[in-house]
Amino acid sequence: MNELHLALIGYGYVGRVFHAPLIETTEGLHLHTIVSRQADAGALHPQARVEADRTRVLADPAIDAVVIATPNDTHAAIALEALAAGKHVLVDKPFTVDLAQARTVMSAAVDAGRICSVFQNRRWDADFLTVQQLLRDEVLGEIAEFHSHFDRHRPQVRDRWRESDAPGAGLWFDLGPHLLDQALQLFGRPQAVGADLLPQREGARSDDYFHVVLHYPRMRAHLHAGTLVADAARRFAVHGVRGSFIKDGLDTQEAMLREGLRPGIPGWGADARDGWLTLADDDGTLRRERIATVPGDYRRCYAAFRDAIHGTGAPPASTAQALEVMALLELAAEASARGQVLTLD
Repeated sequence: MNELHLALIGYGYVGRVFHAPLIETTEGLHLHTIVSRQADAGALHPQARVEADRTRVLADPAIDAVVIATPNDTHAAIALEALAAGKHVLVDKPFTVDLAQARTVMSAAVDAGRICSVFQNRRWDADFLTVQQLLRDEVLGEIAEFHSHFDRHRPQVRDRWRESDAPGAGLWFDLGPHLLDQALQLFGRPQAVGADLLPQREGARSDDYFHVVLHYPRMRAHLHAGTLVADAARRFAVHGVRGSFIKDGLDTQEAMLREGLRPGIPGWGADARDGWLTLADDDGTLRRERIATVPGDYRRCYAAFRDAIHGTGAPPASTAQALEVMALLELAAEASARGQVLTLD
């Protein structure tokens, strides 16, 4: 396969910590250009060109695809520009700020004959892969409850766009796309959604807490995130007719990337914190055992994007999957505002 040249548009925290190193360490990809006004971008990535003018970058025939890591309310407009310029597109989550924009972008991708997908890297979290394997092997039997937490302790409101009152800001649009996508991967489309989105901190301008419940015929999936949780250890709790699985601690890859470690080094994506499996025998006896965590690797998201462009595999998130997440983001916000459980069309 020919090496693909990528342009990274946006070099804030997400672009710098996640996208640039993942592009650089995924086979078959080359970080050709960074669109940024930050002076240190070139020093950290000497092999890449740094350009402030996005228009010039999109007009460059040497660039095959663009990665959009800008504020959420700019995603749709930049994606449409890139598709019109004939580029493939990978957009950081959330895909857009509403379902209508998402449909417009995906329609434009079809018209342009280009791949457009969403950076759902947490499909390759170590803890999620472990839960996915347990469910695939039916270790827990039929699932009754699924609890997915992504809590933090950040009592001070920071002056940044993610915590503003701009469209697409707030914790639900920040972490909700990940937790929704993971639940959809495990259980498919729910029948209904109940939600509570709330600004809790003094001076908060957007939601910094959410508790969303996805309703399935015989199961409930609870998606939760708070910003005032000092004891934020719990990540997953899954309860089925045969037993339960508990996993504490977040996937290690973001912390490793933040420290400047390179994807692919020995031990990459490994998590030494085992999960705990409790199984019930027929006589009611409980057996508890450690479950080693499956290693994660965010580069698999970029590898899927690469293969989709070459026509040898599926994109990391399909059009239907991207639109489903956007529909549920909107529906949960509406359910919270109305104080009702809302059914999906």
